[in-house]
This record gives sequence, structure tokens and C-alpha cells, in this order.
Amino acid sequence: MRDDMIIRRERAEDFAAIAALHDDAFERVDGAARSVESSLVDELRGDGDVLEELTFVAELDGEVVGHVLCSAATLGEGPSVGLGPIAVAPHLQRQGIGAALMASVIASAEQRGDAAIVLLGDPDYYGHFGFVPASERGIGSPGPWKDRYFQVKTLRAWRPELAGPFRYAPAFERLDA
Repeated sequence: MRDDMIIRRERAEDFAAIAALHDDAFERVDGAARSVESSLVDELRGDGDVLEELTFVAELDGEVVGHVLCSAATLGEGPSVGLGPIAVAPHLQRQGIGAALMASVIASAEQRGDAAIVLLGDPDYYGHFGFVPASERGIGSPGPWKDRYFQVKTLRAWRPELAGPFRYAPAFERLDA
């Protein structure tokens, strides 16, 4: 990790920089003005589903160069954490910024007493942080993805009886609409 980087909670004055970051980091479909991820961040904020204690930016020299958002989700009958999107400025990827953001989320979720963090992503990358296929913990996927991509990291508060179907915040469901 870079020693000149600051990880902190996002603030309202970061929103424009965060949108630009996601638009730079992700492909825009069919010439769209914005990336799906950037629009999703706005939708989650608009719905009030952002978990502020688990949503961070990485800052270098006063510039937002990384962002991770966690949102309210459900697992079985209880609350859960959905991680994503996460983005790092393309020219700064593979320098530990994403890893620092992930470490901040995991440590903060442990402190909050969350039982699990769920995400959809590359198992080769997220496996480094202890994520495993969610199906291995009895967690049902809300989508048609291959098991290996729908992943969970269980935390100290995890108990097997918490398993069940997972559901992201409604903004994720509107992506498919």
C-alpha cells in the first residue's frame, strides 16, 4: 500500500469525483454517457441504502482515486452487507489501493458486528481477502451467475443458521429491468 494514501469515509463533496472515477474505471455500455456502476452508486444513494460506515474513498494528494460502496441487503430473514461497486483509477490499479479499501470494509464490518459481506466478482482477486463461493455457506444467489463469482466473507458474528437466500438492495434489481 502507498504510504501517501488516505482511506476515509466518503463525503457529499466527493460525489462528483466518485462518479467520474467509476465512469473511468468501468466500460460504458452501447455508448452510454455513464457506466452502469456510476449510475448504481447514485441509485443506491437516492434510495438511502448506502451503508455509510462501510463506504470509503482512497485519496492521494487530495484527489479521490478509489471508492468502495456497501449497501443494505438481506440474508435469510436478517440484514446483510452487499459490497460493490468498487473502483480504482485505471492508471493506479495494481498498487494496493483496492486492497486497502477492502481491508477497511472488512475491519469496519467486523467492528459493527456484521456477520457476512457478500459480493459478485472475480474469485481469484477476492479469494485473497477470504471470500469463498456463497453456496459453500448455504447462501442462495439472487441471480443467474456461476457459483464461483457470487461470494461471501463470513465474519466473527457468522453463525450457520444465518444462511439463506441473499437479496441486494432494490437498485441492483432495477439494473436488469
